Amino acid sequence: MARKKIFLDKWVIFRKNRGDMSKRIISIVLSCLFFCLFSSLGSIQNAWSDELLSEDSKASPALDQDKVPTDQTLSAPEQPAEEQPQDAQSDTKVNQGLTTSYPATPVATKAVNRNISLSSETIDVQPDTKVNQGLTTSYPATPVATKAVNRNISLFAETIKERFSIWLARSGKYLEMMKEIFRANNVPEDIAFLSLIESGFSPNAYSVAKAVGPWQFIASTGKRYGLKIDWWRDERKDPVKSTEAAANYLKDLYDMFGSWNLAMAAYNAGEGKILKALNRSKSDDYWALLSTRQINNETKEYVPRFIAATMIAADPQSYGFENLDYRAPLQYDEVTLEKPLDLDIAASCAQTTVNAIRELNPELRRWSTPANVSSYALRIPVGARDLFIENLSRIPEDERFTIATYTVRKGDTVKKIACKTGIPASVISELNKGVPAVRAGEKIYLPPKEKFSLDRDDKVMIKKVMIKKAVYKKSRRKRNKRILVTSLSKKDSYLTN
Repeated sequence: MARKKIFLDKWVIFRKNRGDMSKRIISIVLSCLFFCLFSSLGSIQNAWSDELLSEDSKASPALDQDKVPTDQTLSAPEQPAEEQPQDAQSDTKVNQGLTTSYPATPVATKAVNRNISLSSETIDVQPDTKVNQGLTTSYPATPVATKAVNRNISLFAETIKERFSIWLARSGKYLEMMKEIFRANNVPEDIAFLSLIESGFSPNAYSVAKAVGPWQFIASTGKRYGLKIDWWRDERKDPVKSTEAAANYLKDLYDMFGSWNLAMAAYNAGEGKILKALNRSKSDDYWALLSTRQINNETKEYVPRFIAATMIAADPQSYGFENLDYRAPLQYDEVTLEKPLDLDIAASCAQTTVNAIRELNPELRRWSTPANVSSYALRIPVGARDLFIENLSRIPEDERFTIATYTVRKGDTVKKIACKTGIPASVISELNKGVPAVRAGEKIYLPPKEKFSLDRDDKVMIKKVMIKKAVYKKSRRKRNKRILVTSLSKKDSYLTN
């Protein structure tokens, strides 16, 4: 009985596979039949066409090629209307052009008319038509571009109108200076409004990506274009120096892409991402990228936002911005200092406030000018240069720069003192003429507690170090726990054996 059951099961499986195989054979045979049928129809059609062409060539007189002008279109001689077939007139040409003529057959005429109707339906989208004809603010009159620009105009003129009014008022202080720098570097001066959407013309602007200043440079890009970033100063905050760097960066991006729109997009996203997006989308235009997923939403809104901001800034009254209180243009005098100088002493010499000195020199991070440079150009209020030099000459040199002293204890090193005080070891070395090591009882210089305070970058750095230490301690505890569990298990196995 068992053998009979096994035989029946195998017979059912065989019949099932046989049925599937029959279906496959039938489908293959049908495919071959259809292929042969279509091939024969194609050969019949080609033979019919060759026959018509041969008849036309017999009916048409031979043309002497030497007598035919090269700049005229060749066409067949006219035939009487009653002798031409109504369904296929292969020798009659429509639109007599060398490359645009086509036979007056129903198939050709229908195809051409279909494409003409398709073109007439999409005639309202003209990529070569520009709106707001400007070197950097023009954009194609396509629905995507127009919608993006209008959306950002509504954002600035309605949603954040109060904040945007503050930005426009602040632009009066820096705009002319930035335009002059851009003109000197052969960059369109309208791109100065890029700082309006980057930071609102604020030198102290910070971003989540740790970009700083009116042009929102990250540290690596700022250093690449000559900005000094250390414990004493951050030139990304300086409106003049950072604008010089931004002009050079944008000029390099334009040389790379050949388009100011793509240059601005690369300024936002990075040149690598824009190059990759253009290669993947097979395009060389910024507006073509808006309908793809190759760039993020921030970069898609970046150029339309710049165009909208520039349009509003050029004519704020037309967009509802009235009675704007623009700040006075940036003006200052410079004095060159050979040694570090406390900012409060500089303010008293110029008969102004410390806040005024800091506002003119936003790059300074500490209580004094940098101590790690041989000379420094300090900005003071315009017209106060002679007064500053006269008052400074009356102050002894050892009273111009405040510094604190610290007595080294037993076991102290420069690194331990840095961890204890929160001051980088490199700064301690700079204040002490590069001393590599310290000895117990020795006195070293440190920043004064009454004038030194942590800025935002210091707090971020301290938080980063604390997080790193916490992660290290956590991983160390896990490692110790794993070692303990392993040793206990080995001990148990040893005792059991």
